[in-house]
Amino acid sequence: MESISIGLLGLGTVGAGVVKIVENHQDKLSHQIGCPVKVKKALVQDLEKDRGLEMENSILTLNPEEVLFDPEIDIVVEVMGGIEATKEHLLHALHQKKHVVTANKDLMALHGPELLRAASENGCDLFYEASVAGGIPILRSLVDGLASDRITKMMGIVNGTTNFILTKMTKEGRTFDDVLQEAQDLGYAEADPTADVGGLDAARKMAILSTLGFSMNVDLADVKVKGITEVTGEDIQYAEQFGYTMKLIGYAHREGECVEVSVEPTLLQNEHPLASVHDEYNAVYVYGEAVGETMFYGPGAGSLPTATAVVSDMVGIMKNMRLGVTGKSAVNPQFPKKLKERNEIHSKYFLRLHVQDEVGVLAKLTSIFSHHGVSFEKILQNPLDSDEFAEIVLVTHKASLDHYEDILMELKDYEGVHSIESSYRVEGGDKG
Repeated sequence: MESISIGLLGLGTVGAGVVKIVENHQDKLSHQIGCPVKVKKALVQDLEKDRGLEMENSILTLNPEEVLFDPEIDIVVEVMGGIEATKEHLLHALHQKKHVVTANKDLMALHGPELLRAASENGCDLFYEASVAGGIPILRSLVDGLASDRITKMMGIVNGTTNFILTKMTKEGRTFDDVLQEAQDLGYAEADPTADVGGLDAARKMAILSTLGFSMNVDLADVKVKGITEVTGEDIQYAEQFGYTMKLIGYAHREGECVEVSVEPTLLQNEHPLASVHDEYNAVYVYGEAVGETMFYGPGAGSLPTATAVVSDMVGIMKNMRLGVTGKSAVNPQFPKKLKERNEIHSKYFLRLHVQDEVGVLAKLTSIFSHHGVSFEKILQNPLDSDEFAEIVLVTHKASLDHYEDILMELKDYEGVHSIESSYRVEGGDKG
């Protein structure tokens, strides 16, 4: 094999980062693989755009077929985004016996099993390390480094935009809308930030992580999702008062044969390692029966961190090509999917209420909780500006989700409760 040729679908920030790494690290790549690596074609939307790269014009094309059907291209690298049209491009590439690297978590969360099946049927590799947590090698660690272990839990900050927003709200006391605007100005948040702040981006990543970590097909629809748009400064202040830090946490837990997967704003005990992950950084905490606790930390986005993960996948495929073992990396899920019922999901909860400021209300609240077997770990009562209402903030001991949701329904129906201001999961602390 004299050289290995790459075809790029997309040449934005990540695609440009891939080209820079291939050009600047050519000696290392050649040493590891045994031959040169070159970018032969790159699909773009604008031939004239300045990308800060020194590339021959002949490499650029507006026609995807020049990448997908070029017999000299060995690996197709997809960094263009999109879902349905992109899926068709990658299926064409695989049917042409081309290996594929993608950084597209939206695509893999929705169509991963179909694409992996096509890769296996065509003797091709399909790697997607860069689809989750940017430059952190979490997927490869689950598949290779922890292959002999049984993963029981994964907790992670897997969206840099929301972590940046919550960090600024916590440290600087600013509002959600104010920090979101700054995140957009800095390029951390998209013009339409819905997928980030609504939790969908993190949910897609948790579906991918859970599928690999638990070896069962976890779909995006199986992930319970709640974003950060309703998090207020008051919530963060009370969390700090109780010794917690607010983070958007992706949570995946297996007990026996059943799993739960969620993404939601969560109060972490300040001593928890994830509580100290700030700004746009990502981190994933993995619990294994044998290894115990491990944490993977690093930049979750950006041109070069993500491009580094893409090129690492390319190197993995190239090594497989040299060894003649491509198409054998995909392993079908070992276990059938079984999701936990509500009564099998247990957590502590933070709850903030506005109630009538009168005798008997607190006693009634206590009786509602105790009727369902739920007790308080912490409770605080403050007067509000209005003499009519008071604010009650509490953290429960561990409770099952069905009991907690029943309590919320009773609280909504109780005339002494004016409003349920906020409710969040709590992780950490005694027995927690």
